Amino acid sequence: MIAPSLHPEPIRAQAVPRGRFAFGLTQRTIWLLAGGLLLALPGFFDARLAYAMLVWDAVVLLAALADGLRLPPPRAITVERSWSNAPSLDSETEIELAVESLAPERGGTILECSLTDDLPIALVATPATHKLRAFQGIRASLRFKIEPRERGDVQAGSVFVRYASGLGLVERWAKAPLEQTVRVYPALRQGEDQQIFLARGRQIDLQLRQQRQRGLGRDFESLREYLEGDDLRDVCWTATARRGDLITRRYQTERSQAVWIVLDAGRLLQAQSGGDGARHSKLDHACSTAVALAQLALNSGDRVGLLVYGQQIQQRVLPGRGSAHLRQIVEALALAKAEPSEADHLRATAMLNRYQPRRALVLWITDLAETAMRPEVIDGAMQLLHRHVLLFVAMAQPEVEALATGRPKNIEQMFRASAAQELTSRRELLLARLREQGALTLDLDPSKLTSAVLNQYLRVKERAML
Repeated sequence: MIAPSLHPEPIRAQAVPRGRFAFGLTQRTIWLLAGGLLLALPGFFDARLAYAMLVWDAVVLLAALADGLRLPPPRAITVERSWSNAPSLDSETEIELAVESLAPERGGTILECSLTDDLPIALVATPATHKLRAFQGIRASLRFKIEPRERGDVQAGSVFVRYASGLGLVERWAKAPLEQTVRVYPALRQGEDQQIFLARGRQIDLQLRQQRQRGLGRDFESLREYLEGDDLRDVCWTATARRGDLITRRYQTERSQAVWIVLDAGRLLQAQSGGDGARHSKLDHACSTAVALAQLALNSGDRVGLLVYGQQIQQRVLPGRGSAHLRQIVEALALAKAEPSEADHLRATAMLNRYQPRRALVLWITDLAETAMRPEVIDGAMQLLHRHVLLFVAMAQPEVEALATGRPKNIEQMFRASAAQELTSRRELLLARLREQGALTLDLDPSKLTSAVLNQYLRVKERAML
């Protein structure tokens, strides 16, 4: 469960006029003034009747002036923006806009307000205008939903307010400076499917606790007398000194391992994937999978670390536990950005081996470059296999697979299909070489990545491969 403190803080501000002359006649007043022209028609027959138009327009303008004087000044209006939950990809976020006007000493008026929240394109395609009716001295609010489109920090702007009385002859224009930085997170997996994975993880952990395989790991279990054939390195010399006999340590399989999530943020992860309704980059899918795995691993008692790299290390979170540590991982993933250049895979491999000298499970999400030479990422993966259990995930391109399996209808499509088949067979060959060296590999459509990775993690836990 993601902590509610990820929510953007509510922000409140006093409105200010929009410009020097922040008022104007409404469409209703314009039509009333135009209606006075009808009174000019009888003036062709009697000149005295032409003055009726002037009287009508004067009455309308005086009524508009009186209506405008009844409206409160912009500085008497306060606007507040609050968020129902943490903005994240593939989920709706509800925003509440509240308007409160100072109550006058005597009487009051109903305000017909039009509110436009200046939100960036990362949150909404086009800012919408919302209607709200408020009574002076009473707080009124409205809610609307958005679905974020991009991860990272975005800047929400001001709220523009146009308000008039119930008579609606004059309106005033104001702006509430509600600028704030909003962080959009990867997709936060909190549905029923995540609960199933968590329950399965707890079941596997319980089974491992009950088995407690002695002697296989390096997790201390108990002390016993030294027997012939025991390793002298396991002798506990302090206990031996107290008892006068050789005492050796007994170990069991570790129940809490380190899990490292390594994300490639190079140019290959910029590619877009998904349906027409929501297309995200491969890096967005990788970040969402990383959040889901971090939740599952932390709930299973493992320590989770994170490494996001391009040409340099972008984000680094050393292994840890707890909800505060999960928040640190989610914050780091929100700021991961795909770079236009190729990532330095060997640098990432060297840094990971330095941060994690002991055996760990490494989830490496990347892609394979279209090159005749062996990609550098394969060399890095080979280096990790000497020390760690590696789950190597290559994010497939569905369009290339469709070309490879499709039936060409002309010469151009035949060449395209041939190139796609060559790329596909090369990927299969590279991944087969990794499997021969002991790596676990996946080559999946990014939209199917999360479930496959979580299932593979549970399989590693169940088999006690660490």
